[in-house]
Amino acid sequence: MQTPGTHLSQMRAAAPLVQNITNYVAMNVMANVMLAAGASPAMVHAAEEVGEFAAFTPALTINIGTLSAPWVGSMLTAAQVMHDRGAPWVLDPVAAGATAFRRETAAALVALRPTVVRGNASEIMALAGLGGRGKGADAADGVEAAEAAARSLAAQTGGVVAVTGPVDFVTDGTRAFRIANGDPMMPRITALGCSLTGVVGAFLVGQPALEATVAALAYYGLAGEVAAETAQGPGSFSVAFLDALHNITPERLTAGARIAAA
Repeated sequence: MQTPGTHLSQMRAAAPLVQNITNYVAMNVMANVMLAAGASPAMVHAAEEVGEFAAFTPALTINIGTLSAPWVGSMLTAAQVMHDRGAPWVLDPVAAGATAFRRETAAALVALRPTVVRGNASEIMALAGLGGRGKGADAADGVEAAEAAARSLAAQTGGVVAVTGPVDFVTDGTRAFRIANGDPMMPRITALGCSLTGVVGAFLVGQPALEATVAALAYYGLAGEVAAETAQGPGSFSVAFLDALHNITPERLTAGARIAAA
């Protein structure tokens, strides 16, 4: 496995264009986060162009946070294109178990075999058919409770599943890693979790999915740790976090990443 810093360096060298079908709450935050990291975000979801754009974008991310029927159609179109191309795409199943509409949409997207599914423990458990006690978009289950669900879901999709929380768990169904980077302030900032999905998408371009996802999560968590060193609260944390994403070097990431095989 390459060092996390090597994956960061390769992502920045590629500066990949990533198509994001995300929610209204996250768009601006996600775009700024991805730019700070070194990627090129495109928020493209209109039915009239979503499939055409997906035909040439190096990576796609889909977030079901603010669903509507037209958006679901666009999500399925774009995911189908990526599936047919064999190109990487990431599913963020926000509150996947909360309503029948979300359960049906998430199941249809999972059937298109995302390269990575990234969610909290409750979302991953819901996708795997193992319950999940989510509170809207927030988890009510611990990461460890979702590890078996993550392995099962990875076997189903043939991809990678990342369960994010205080200590992240990432698996391809066979290998698994835990990433202990992060700061308790991060869940208090709107759309930071959604934005992480975009960063994972950027890391996937031209890189092996499991290792790239692990590196992306370590990088993101380390940026939270760096931001917390100077932040006085959620507002200043947001600014410091963007600066940290921009300023963290590959060498610092390799030195600061807390990754362990699981």
